[in-house]
Amino acid sequence: MHAVGFFEGKRTWQYIPGVLLLAVSCLAQTDPGPRAGAPGAGGPFPTLNANEQAFFTSAKAVFQEVDSVTGSLPGEAGVGLGPTFNGNSCAQCHAQPATGGTSPAPFSPQVPVPNPQVALATLHGATNTVPSFITANGPVREARFIAVDPTSLNSPLDGGVHGLYTIKGRVDAPGCTLAQPNFNFQLANANVTFRIPTPTFGLGLVENTSDATLQANLAANANQKAALGIAGRLNTAGNDGTVTRFGWKAQNKSLVVFAGEAYNVEQGVSNEVFQNERSAVAGCVFNATPEDHTNIGAGGATTPSDIVNFAAFVRLSAPPTPVTSTGSQLNGQSLFNTIGCALCHTPSLTTAASPFTGMGNVTYHPYSDFAIHHMGADLVDGVNQGAAGPDEFRTAPLWGLGQRLFFLHDGRTTNLLTAILAHADDGGQCTTVQSAESFVDDSNGSIYQPISQSQFCGSESGGVIANFRALSSSQKQDILNFLRSL
Repeated sequence: MHAVGFFEGKRTWQYIPGVLLLAVSCLAQTDPGPRAGAPGAGGPFPTLNANEQAFFTSAKAVFQEVDSVTGSLPGEAGVGLGPTFNGNSCAQCHAQPATGGTSPAPFSPQVPVPNPQVALATLHGATNTVPSFITANGPVREARFIAVDPTSLNSPLDGGVHGLYTIKGRVDAPGCTLAQPNFNFQLANANVTFRIPTPTFGLGLVENTSDATLQANLAANANQKAALGIAGRLNTAGNDGTVTRFGWKAQNKSLVVFAGEAYNVEQGVSNEVFQNERSAVAGCVFNATPEDHTNIGAGGATTPSDIVNFAAFVRLSAPPTPVTSTGSQLNGQSLFNTIGCALCHTPSLTTAASPFTGMGNVTYHPYSDFAIHHMGADLVDGVNQGAAGPDEFRTAPLWGLGQRLFFLHDGRTTNLLTAILAHADDGGQCTTVQSAESFVDDSNGSIYQPISQSQFCGSESGGVIANFRALSSSQKQDILNFLRSL
């Protein structure tokens, strides 16, 4: 079994899809559960003009489009599904509590449907087997392999998404024989890590927040953060050094890149940002690439590609609306700040000037600093993305949490209290990252030997979780009630 020994110690919890069993005593406070009633998100930003609202509506329709392999199946006009895929529509996975959200489930008060990935396995004659970590009551998931060879301690890391399914056997993929990955083997060797869909509501505000604003916010309250062991850093783009902010590790720069990567990885559709077909084996490629592209019509008139529409739908969407009002919720909001949660889950940020009506210089409330932080061995996933290392994750925005069903990057729990306590990393295992290079530039005779090493033990959230545990049961309940009001 691959031990992943340089960053992960012996696990102290038993993992079952959808459940985290921790050695904690029975607690008096309880998660109120997902909030019922109408979705608190899903519509356009309220100040958009008529043309912008119309664009939002048409872009949403593209976001809801269902893809097949060649676009020839009734009701599935989208082109390019596969050869490997996790879903056949953006809206299939981003569904709770409304289109653009996160994973649905049968117990949702708004979208009570089973995990759509179960039925997808054999849709249109496909011959896939549903992996054990995909269940009707569990979250929509993608699977990543940690190491290339899970039987070798010194194996190179993998980190990439391995599609759950292939188009083998589908009526619109004649002749394709591509097999599924051997998930049973990878699971047996503890080599699989999961991600669930992130909500997309209000992300146009995040995209239009300046780097300087994010940098100043991260630098604020330095003494308080240091006292609690909080550091954090912003992930950045390799070419221009600017701040990246989308995805579980803040690895994507823009909403177009975010959409393009998801379209390619989750649905297998090549596009103008990710041009190449994944798993393009002989007999399984049916379309010219990129499959999604700018459409050129008569006289050179153009219509935007799918990924431009996806990004537009997300960019012009309104943020979730909180319902914080009761005495308990308001006290929880105050305690959230007092114990240090707000030092990473920043309550308010302000956008820069915007080309879209009313979206410039807006103060919004994401409850995130969009920085990456060490979260320790309890949450480590072994994946490196941009500057983010194996145990680093972007501070998850908390807006809309009141109607979310699954928590943490892998959807391991439906219980908000369990998710909070998982931030502590009580085991205190260390993550060490080393890098060394040596090369000579013959044009000038220069020798370069850069070496770097970093180590972090435990979780940056440890001090804050200690403060949370020190609260009375009623105070903890107030925080839970506040979070479910967002």
